[in-house]
Formats: sequence, C-alpha cells, structure tokens
Amino acid sequence: MKIHEKYIKRCIQLAKNGLGTTYPNPLVGSVIVYKDRIIGEGWHQKAGEAHAEVRAIHQVKDASLLKKATIYVSLEPCSHFGKTAPCSDLIIANGIKKVVIGTIDPFAKVAGKGIQKLIQAGCDVVVGVLENECQELNKRFFTFHQKKHPYLILKWAQTKNGFMAPKTQNLREPVWISNRYNKQLVHKWRSEEQAILIGTQTALKDNPQLNTRLWKGKSPLRLVIDKNLSIPKDSKLYNAEVRTIFLTEKEAGDSENIEFKTLDFSQNIIPQLCDYLYKLGVQSVIVEGGGKTLEAFIALGYWDEARITQNEAEWKEGISAPVLKGNMTKEIKLQDNLVRYYEPK
Repeated sequence: MKIHEKYIKRCIQLAKNGLGTTYPNPLVGSVIVYKDRIIGEGWHQKAGEAHAEVRAIHQVKDASLLKKATIYVSLEPCSHFGKTAPCSDLIIANGIKKVVIGTIDPFAKVAGKGIQKLIQAGCDVVVGVLENECQELNKRFFTFHQKKHPYLILKWAQTKNGFMAPKTQNLREPVWISNRYNKQLVHKWRSEEQAILIGTQTALKDNPQLNTRLWKGKSPLRLVIDKNLSIPKDSKLYNAEVRTIFLTEKEAGDSENIEFKTLDFSQNIIPQLCDYLYKLGVQSVIVEGGGKTLEAFIALGYWDEARITQNEAEWKEGISAPVLKGNMTKEIKLQDNLVRYYEPK
C-alpha cells in the first residue's frame, strides 16, 4: 500500500496545477508506472481538454509497456461521454490491467460507474488510496455535488486586537492591514475560485475592482449584494471587464457582462444566493465583504473555510472583525502578516 500512496501523492501534486482552470471539472492527476518507474504522467488542465489519464497515456513512449503497467489516478476515471470520451474506455482499450484510484467521483454520471466498467473489463482495481487527501484536493467539487451549494470561503484582515477597519475611512489615504505580499496572495486566491462576493458598503467605501491584477490568472465572477442598486454606475464594478452579477430586489436590464438577479430581501438572502449559484454551476465563492456580510454567513453556518489575516497593529478603536468559531488548519507568516486558515468545528 505504501508504494500506492507514493504514486497517488504524485497524482495529487500534478492535479494541483489545474486549480482555477478546470471548472466545472474536478482536479485530477495521473501517473503510469512500470517496474517502479514513472513512464507517463499528466493532469487535467482545462475543461474541454484532455483528461489526466489521456495525457499520461499519450506520454508513454513505448505503448507496449501499458499492458504491463499500473495507472494511478487521484479520482475515479470517467465513464460517460462529455466534451471528451470516457477515460475508463481508454484505459481498457490500451490494455492496462492494474488501476489504482484515490477516491470515487461523486458526480452522478460517474459515481462508481467508471470503476464498475473497469472491473467488468477484467482490470484489477484498487480504490481508496489516500482517500481523504484526494477528497480534500477536490473539496470544491465534492461540496458542490454532495451538499448542492458552492464551497464558501470567508476572508478578511484584522488587527492584533480584532479591528478590521477604521470607523471613518479616507479614500485618498486608505488604511491597509494586509502587506504587499498578502495582497498578492489574495489575488492568487481569487484566481483559484469561480466567484467573489462583496456587499454594498464594501463597494461604496472601497470602489474595488475584484480582479487578479496582481497575479496571472482568470478573474472570478463578481457578485455584488446591492438591495437598492445604490452603487454608482461609474464605479469599477460596472466596467464590464469581468462578468458581474448584482443581487438586488430591483428590476434592471442586463447589459454586456453586467447582470441583475432579483432576490427576496424580506427573507434571508444567503440560502437563496447559494441555491442560485448552485443552479448557475458555481462551485466556489470567496466572500470578501465587510463585517455585516461576513457575519450573515457565519450566523447561518454557511461557510466551509475561513482565511484570516492579522497584522501586529493594535488600534484604540475601529470596526470589529467578525467572531468565528472554527478549527485552525494552517498558519503562514508573510513578514508582519499572519494568515490563519480555519474550518468549521
């Protein structure tokens, strides 16, 4: 089993290269091993393009070795026709008899069918190697398909004594808690998620762009809670550079890259929003809103991960940061910034 773990770890490592580019597909890595030597490897790079198993198989220079080799894959090979042909069929067609899989695919069109097809074709299939790690790799994909809502990441910065913003803010001289390294990290985070959400007050105070200008990567779908459509049309959120959806109770006409979705603000909008995003196919959202927006998610228990940046400053007064009860999973230091990751208890 240890030798299997070694190669599944490599599959996970490869799969992570696709973070942010494979939506709506999962992250998948694959390696092909002959006599304890990797002879082919690959990962899924972009939706609609070749899957990990296809890339790994095509990398093998001597195709005759495939019948004697073992293919490792972090997620169950697909068994249905989508934008590409089924990977399970390709494995069978190439005569690969030994298949080691990290975890079963929760997607209804796969969900064990790929494994069943391989077994029926006479393949020796091992399932569940580093299963937890493989599920963590695709936490967005698994949450979306199993819980029927996007993977929700809460993010904010605060001082050492728990303030996230000054009581009054000068737009010409903004007060930053995050340092320049942390700002770049946040833009990397944005490139990894499908959508980003803020509330009205954050939009009015900061006039943000919510893009990935400090990191190479696709800017996420911008989601803006604006009940009364009070955000000025000349704000950066209306620049149409990135697809933007305003969540409102007002009726308004869509234009290029700018859309309006009406919600019932007499009811809690968070469940409505999550249901809408699920139907839209959005698998992950990073919530960068102010305290009120963040607290609304926390109060309902609608969060899967939180990332909190803290600097060393202590203010005498300010707007208090949200209070979150969770288990810290990771901590990184970026000069005077400490970034802590949490998951729900």
